[in-house]
Amino acid sequence: MSSNKYCMSFTTGGLFIRESLDLARMYLSFRDWDSVRDKAIEDNWLQVRTLSSRKRLFREISARLKTFSNAEIEFFIDSNPQDQAYLLWVAVCRRYTFIADFSVEVLRERYITLKSDLTYEDFDYFFNRKSEWHLELDEITSSTRNKLRQVLFKMLREADLLTANNMIHAAMLSPRLLELILQGSRSEVLYFPIFESDLKGIA
Repeated sequence: MSSNKYCMSFTTGGLFIRESLDLARMYLSFRDWDSVRDKAIEDNWLQVRTLSSRKRLFREISARLKTFSNAEIEFFIDSNPQDQAYLLWVAVCRRYTFIADFSVEVLRERYITLKSDLTYEDFDYFFNRKSEWHLELDEITSSTRNKLRQVLFKMLREADLLTANNMIHAAMLSPRLLELILQGSRSEVLYFPIFESDLKGIA
């Protein structure tokens, strides 16, 4: 059994690219997440009907954005849509160790062993294998597990790491984004379907 429990609260939405950009811009104006929360919820920046949903959505998106350094937030706002999606994928992996492990052990592993597809069965096998060490996974109902799988595959497609027919799409990180990631932790590059040889010559 692992002493580090998986957080599995990614049952709704996806990458939330537009919403993340809005909140990131607000953060650069306020430089204070409490102020951003109050403004975003009061003015319904996330365009969600109920107050409880606004709070829940803000909590989820801000938790991801809080994994960014100031340099990453500034890059996120100013970069192209593809790099924005890639950086949000990094944030999701930082937020959810389960997704990070899946990215490294399943997504990237299939890519570098020249297996071009990613299936629901791959997710189920990974989930079952991890449940041997993470007993908290045994408490998840089958319907919630299906929802987690659905949302994870949706995020992969929104990050352009998976096609509509579940074929793995090689990541094409820009030199600036790659440099930014490597400044933090080189291991985070492994969240992407990419060969080590593609990283040669980059410190």
